[in-house]
Amino acid sequence: MNLKTIFGIALAMSLAFSCKNESKTNNDSTSDTVETKKDAAAFDYTVEQFADIKILRYQIPGWENLTLKEQKLVYYLTQAGLAGRDIMWDQNYRHNLEIRKALETVYTNYTGDKSSEDWKAFENYLKRVWFSSGIHHHYSNDKLKADFSQDYLKSLLAETNAQLEGEAFDVIFNDKDMRKVDQSKGVDNVALSAVNFYGPEVTTADVEKFYKNKKSPNPHRPLSFGLNSKLVKENGVLKELVYKSGGLYGAAIDEITKWLKLAQGVAENKAQGDALGLLIQYYKTGDLQTWDDYNVAWTAATAGNVDYINGFIEVYNDPVGYRGSYESIVQINDFDMSQKMKVLSDNAQWFEDNSPLMDEHKKKNVVGVTYKVVNVAGEAGDASPSTPIGVNLPNANWIRAEVGSKSVSLGNIIEAYNNAGSTGRVQEFVNDQEELELEINYGQQADKLHTALHEVIGHASGQLNPGVGETKETLKNYASTLEEGRADLVGLYYLYNPKLQELGLVEDWKKTGMAAYDRYIRNGLMTQLIRLNLGDDVVQAHMRNRMWVSAWVFEKGKKDNVIEKITRNGKTYYNINDYEKLHDLFGQLLRETQRIKSEGDYKAVEKLVETYGVKVDQELHKEILKRNEQFPDAPYSGFVNPVLVPEMDDKGEITAIKVTQPESYKGQMLDYGKAYNFLRTEK
Repeated sequence: MNLKTIFGIALAMSLAFSCKNESKTNNDSTSDTVETKKDAAAFDYTVEQFADIKILRYQIPGWENLTLKEQKLVYYLTQAGLAGRDIMWDQNYRHNLEIRKALETVYTNYTGDKSSEDWKAFENYLKRVWFSSGIHHHYSNDKLKADFSQDYLKSLLAETNAQLEGEAFDVIFNDKDMRKVDQSKGVDNVALSAVNFYGPEVTTADVEKFYKNKKSPNPHRPLSFGLNSKLVKENGVLKELVYKSGGLYGAAIDEITKWLKLAQGVAENKAQGDALGLLIQYYKTGDLQTWDDYNVAWTAATAGNVDYINGFIEVYNDPVGYRGSYESIVQINDFDMSQKMKVLSDNAQWFEDNSPLMDEHKKKNVVGVTYKVVNVAGEAGDASPSTPIGVNLPNANWIRAEVGSKSVSLGNIIEAYNNAGSTGRVQEFVNDQEELELEINYGQQADKLHTALHEVIGHASGQLNPGVGETKETLKNYASTLEEGRADLVGLYYLYNPKLQELGLVEDWKKTGMAAYDRYIRNGLMTQLIRLNLGDDVVQAHMRNRMWVSAWVFEKGKKDNVIEKITRNGKTYYNINDYEKLHDLFGQLLRETQRIKSEGDYKAVEKLVETYGVKVDQELHKEILKRNEQFPDAPYSGFVNPVLVPEMDDKGEITAIKVTQPESYKGQMLDYGKAYNFLRTEK
């Protein structure tokens, strides 16, 4: 599971929920901290802004402290990740690669008038397509609107000898394939989703029937059926096209494994090298048992300075939660911060034992939970340009229970967010000066701890009842939002707890918890709505979970006026009157969400999400959008990657690797399109 920008930092201060656009408060007065701030001030984190997107850049702290061998490992792993970049594009939509290549040809070869409004609209559209790895918005999943005409695009194609015709051309302008992922109630979610995980004739009923008949050799260790394949119909018969060498996406996968083999040759230790070997074998065969074997080995390989994520992993883009999107993150351990935060994973059993879950839903023995703060060295696929801020893997419940999991917070990504924004929105949406001061003094710390608790304790907590299937089978299209809400609730429950101060994680647990509750309710009920067009329902899984959590506790606390809705000068605010009772309400909802997951209660999760997490108060939404007009910052952010440049000797051996920054967002996107173009258009 991961906390994408969408979870916390993405809207940052602009949503008054996270710390991206917030001026960083740090009570540590050491000279080292002062120098860090000076360095941050000297580095330009902002690249450009367009549409609803801000492009940032990040540094790689500690790079110079790595040995050359470790730097080679990072370089090879980042190249492996980028080699699979086009897989994500094709997974997102069947015509994405064809469209991108045509638009890039136009962009690089057009010599006509570039001052016209049409050209500016074309350039803006291409930048948005790059950011979303396709023609559907990276977050809302709605098809991007082209603010130029068909005739204008035809003229550009003709003038640059670019080819784009038929359905691939028409879909840019028509009303087909309007949403990449459609998880609406009462429709065929597979048939109505444009994502390229299923053939055009495959229905939700087909998927459920196909996988209902799949049996794992060991029912206690179920395989992740469907994770690495496309399900199609051939002559009326359902068939999986497996992602592997010689199979679907084989050309890109062969490039991935080429670089993984080089990485294996400079592995830091045997455990890391063995895990890489299993990953290579998995890519060659597509075998799901090998995937599980790899995840067990990868989870246990915790030593060393360098780690990585690579594979078909998160299932958010599949409307029914089977298929994994390609993703790569390469990371360097921040030992000082990791040691400070290690206390969370060391106390995982205490958190489980003291949670409000029913006893039968608690794990009796929480094993193998590790937590590190890391610095990203490169990202690709589903992790770029829009990136997570925290990750907890593997996703298989049985591996979490028997072996454990790895949790990381992406420290330099969070740092870049903190240094790249402005502070206006929070003042607009807080209810009073007390709430503002809590946010200023404790907001960033609360956000970082919520991320850590969500990933380390939240996703690792709880267990399924014996005989209950995986959540993708039992909770279906509500599985993702239920899991993210459940992990959020674990974090919220413990953020207002003296245990955090006892463990040395905060100086004032009560004020930290109050700041966390303020920002969560503020975001869930109000400020995240700036991401929606007026009239839209909430469809994205993380937005839904923040809304149903916030709306549920608001309604259940009305009797005691726990959260008060205030209207002042035509503006709406939410004020928490009783933090103790709100803490109890979060605990009650956590207990219920774990019960739903443990028992596989589809009717209950459907009622919870549809009642509290989908429909938007249109008058409130209109007000929020109007109040937000005064702020220029875009609601979404993402990153260009640093460029790792190897220096060679006469024998072709790497003698050094330098870190440089790309000159521009468009430059990096065009470079990637040329350098990692390993797939032909795959339908």
